[in-house]
Amino acid sequence: MHLFIVVIGLLASILLIGVILLQSPKSGSGLTGGMASLGTVQTLGVRRTGDFLSKTTAILAAVVMGLCFIAQFTLPGKQSDKAASESILQRNVPVQPAAPANTIPSAPSLPAVPAK
Repeated sequence: MHLFIVVIGLLASILLIGVILLQSPKSGSGLTGGMASLGTVQTLGVRRTGDFLSKTTAILAAVVMGLCFIAQFTLPGKQSDKAASESILQRNVPVQPAAPANTIPSAPSLPAVPAK
């Protein structure tokens, strides 16, 4: 299940990259200028092509975010014991003996002052 979600997420992200590249920037030059020869401008019109690409971008972005969220919860091999919560580095560290509780050196005692 996890692998299926990851593959669908990758395909959706590749489609999202393609749709973003097809959008025309503010300057007017972009990959949509070359789409006129493909017949999309005559079919949809320039304005409708931009609206279609904007809506497709929003939908694909939502799909990619949703699939990433779902993929996190379908990770295989989740365990609830303490060993699973430790990282690999924590498991491979040799155990060192605990330091003694009284490691602070005591203050030197002052000499007694004779009473008058």
